[in-house]
Amino acid sequence: MIIAEAVQNETQKKEFLEFPARLYQPDKNYIRPLDKDIEEVFDPAKNKFFKNGECIRFLFKDKHQKTVGKVAVFINRLYVQKQPTGGIGFFDCIDDQTTADFIFDHCKSWLQERGMEAMDGPINFGERDKFWGLLTDGFIEPLYGMNYNFPYYKSLLENYGFRTYFEQLCFSRPIFAEVSRIFTLMHTKHQRNPAISAQPMKKNNLKKFAADFTEIYNKAWASHGEGKQLTESKVLKMFGTMKPILNEHISWFVYENEKPIAMWMNLPDLNQWFKYLNGKFGIREKLKFLWVKKFTKNEKMVGLVFGVVPEWQKKGIEGYMIWEGTQHLRKHTDFKVTELQWIGDFNPKMIKIAENLDTTVTRKLATYRYLFNRNQPF
Repeated sequence: MIIAEAVQNETQKKEFLEFPARLYQPDKNYIRPLDKDIEEVFDPAKNKFFKNGECIRFLFKDKHQKTVGKVAVFINRLYVQKQPTGGIGFFDCIDDQTTADFIFDHCKSWLQERGMEAMDGPINFGERDKFWGLLTDGFIEPLYGMNYNFPYYKSLLENYGFRTYFEQLCFSRPIFAEVSRIFTLMHTKHQRNPAISAQPMKKNNLKKFAADFTEIYNKAWASHGEGKQLTESKVLKMFGTMKPILNEHISWFVYENEKPIAMWMNLPDLNQWFKYLNGKFGIREKLKFLWVKKFTKNEKMVGLVFGVVPEWQKKGIEGYMIWEGTQHLRKHTDFKVTELQWIGDFNPKMIKIAENLDTTVTRKLATYRYLFNRNQPF
């Protein structure tokens, strides 16, 4: 017998955080997410998605009152699909299909009561940049904000009837691997042009780089249907939040006569430091973080955004930028690997860019969908 408990009090909230820590204790690759990052998802004061949605967490216990699973289930009225579709996320479960089926049935009933006809998962009650997708290949240490799970989770979802809605690919390459000859040739070509220059991002001039980022992003991506338009104020706020962990050697901008034309944004992978904190981030852990950050080498950086304005695309300016930045960071940082955050298989343009950067796919995640009407075509 399995019992579902809605997470309401502090004891239940703590158990929601502690259950996966116990479950993954034998797995050396598991890195516990920061408790505060999880809790902020479920705080209406901090998560704007509550304005247009509803979310609840559940714990699932056996007859001995031992936790055997957990999940969050939610609706986001801005998540527009062909049929009304809800979401499930933060799913963890023992290796037992009966238990998993009970959890999924419970979520299905909750969503049907609210008019939903399908559920996607595991996804986040928030943006896609965190806690989105099920790891299906590449069971190595997760990047900061990335879901991690046991391999058997794939069977739990698929045996219930979930099917892959889209795949999420992560690309990686060693920093000291040979750089494509095309890149070095393009670097030589553009280096001869006195109008072209490359600059690393500097913390003491965030306002300038926020303006440059906004201009490149809106031309390269948003205006071509790849995303939302960004405002300079929003980008500046984002840069301000990132400032404590910005590395001035690994984010690069290219200019033509001081006009921004390309960017390559990277951050250190915070999980290489957070893995020593066991999910906590109080005063003691913040001091420990500063100590670890100062004395522990971080050898992994994460690619956030790569963009070239339309008039400079297919002219090799990315080769100039990549080789200019790579030569510099090889000398001035400890990074040995760079990994691109996941790219959806619905975005062939970005996948092609990743492939052209001489990367290889190092992990895959999947966003699954379950249609409540089993006779409806997927």
